[in-house]
Amino acid sequence: MVTTAVDYPTGEAKRIADVFIAGAGPTGLVLALWLTRLGVRVRIVDKTAEPGTTSRALAVQARTLELYSQIGVAEAVLKRGRTVVAANLWVAGKKAARAVFGDMGAGLSPFPYALIFPQDEHERLLIDCLSEAGVAVERRTELLGFEEADGRMLLRLKRPDGASEVCEAAYLAGCDGAHSAVREALKMGFPGGTYAHLFYVADVEASGDAMNGDVHVGLDKADFLAVFPLKEEGRARLVGTVREESGHESDRLAWNDVSRRVIEWMHIDVARVNWFSTYRVHHRVADHFRKGRAFLLGDAAHIHSPVGGQGMNTGIGDAVNLAWKLAAVLHERAKASLLDSYEPERIAFARRLVATTDQAFTGVTSSGPIARLIRLHIAPNLIRALFALKAVRRFMFRTVSQTGVNYRGSSLSEGRAGAVHGGDRLPWVQTDRNRGDADNFAPLRSLNWQVHVYGDAAPEIQAVCGVRKLPLHVFPWRRETGRAGLRRNAVYLVRPDGYVALADGEGSATVLTSYLDARKLA
Repeated sequence: MVTTAVDYPTGEAKRIADVFIAGAGPTGLVLALWLTRLGVRVRIVDKTAEPGTTSRALAVQARTLELYSQIGVAEAVLKRGRTVVAANLWVAGKKAARAVFGDMGAGLSPFPYALIFPQDEHERLLIDCLSEAGVAVERRTELLGFEEADGRMLLRLKRPDGASEVCEAAYLAGCDGAHSAVREALKMGFPGGTYAHLFYVADVEASGDAMNGDVHVGLDKADFLAVFPLKEEGRARLVGTVREESGHESDRLAWNDVSRRVIEWMHIDVARVNWFSTYRVHHRVADHFRKGRAFLLGDAAHIHSPVGGQGMNTGIGDAVNLAWKLAAVLHERAKASLLDSYEPERIAFARRLVATTDQAFTGVTSSGPIARLIRLHIAPNLIRALFALKAVRRFMFRTVSQTGVNYRGSSLSEGRAGAVHGGDRLPWVQTDRNRGDADNFAPLRSLNWQVHVYGDAAPEIQAVCGVRKLPLHVFPWRRETGRAGLRRNAVYLVRPDGYVALADGEGSATVLTSYLDARKLA
């Protein structure tokens, strides 16, 4: 931890923090929340005067809600957001397919649905939670530069009054968005591109068939429209394409310039437009997510199409992945080499996500004849047939909800027990038929490493956990536990973020001890 002072230029103030966070969007706020709960001193700044009042990010996926549940935030998010139980696909004026989320995710997560919670409201909630924990976002404060020296970061800031300040921190987290100053200063490449089409987002009050609380996606020969219901009845966000033939510069476009074709055949009667904006969609992944004591997270590290509502959730996943590792190193419970696992784990997922959303996005927006044929005629029938299969519906839920994200290739992942590999998210199971809220995720709220055994824990395992002061949770074996992929009496060493680090089917104390010693985890 940073405890020593350094010499600063005359007249400049100094502050000391363990982790300095540049950027107070959802990624930076979640990083600050997790670190604070883990006893790490943070300083979080943002150059904007206030949080945003409009947003494009809307979906909060099941995996994000699981991570929020670990720090006691999920209930507040659920209360303020709107649960969506189904999505509908419309093609050329007709409803082509319907997917029910509750059916898709039943038994896979305590949150078997998607939640609509606009990013601007989301940020305000996180800011309030952080404030309750004693941390305030420093507004109108800009990071001008930084350098790494003698095992610490020296950061030069511009304060709201225009004065400069030097801050010392152990680590720097760049959560400052797509135009990241941290990424630019690190000279990290950000390869990728920009989609040709211009898109709009509108906050509307409306009525009609597509205002029933479901998500609706409409595809036509030249247009794309997505409808996301908001908390208040009769209010929704519309996201659609603006074609070049609109004949206006993007900053001069208004609601009246948007094509009404898809809106009309989806039977949406817009009574009021609260706000309207346009934007272009990019797809990029930074060459690296880390350089020395500086890290990139969220949009500073990766940006991609809005297909599937993955962007904000991926940034939050970055934040949680890095938070517990920084805390472990700062509290001297792990060697600094633990931080080497952040980039490989998160960059691999980001690259896969950009590749898959790019293909999907190109398919739904391309105006070429072949793409049009597939989109309007082949895809609807194929989707309808596939969604009739339970295995496909379950796979889709795991993919979109991010509960299927794994770190099997990580240096922290080892072994297999049942269907669960080291690196997999711990499967969710209810542990008491008489209590709907009793599950194996409850112990994860400690934010500690822990051992799970489903069935009986061998005396040697109990002894190792006692000596190591490693929490041991033994759950009764049930038929549902086996169906979730877990193996009876196996040992599962679970990381603070709910991923299985070690899965040992034999339940061996020697294997558990060897794992902990090899990675120098205390």
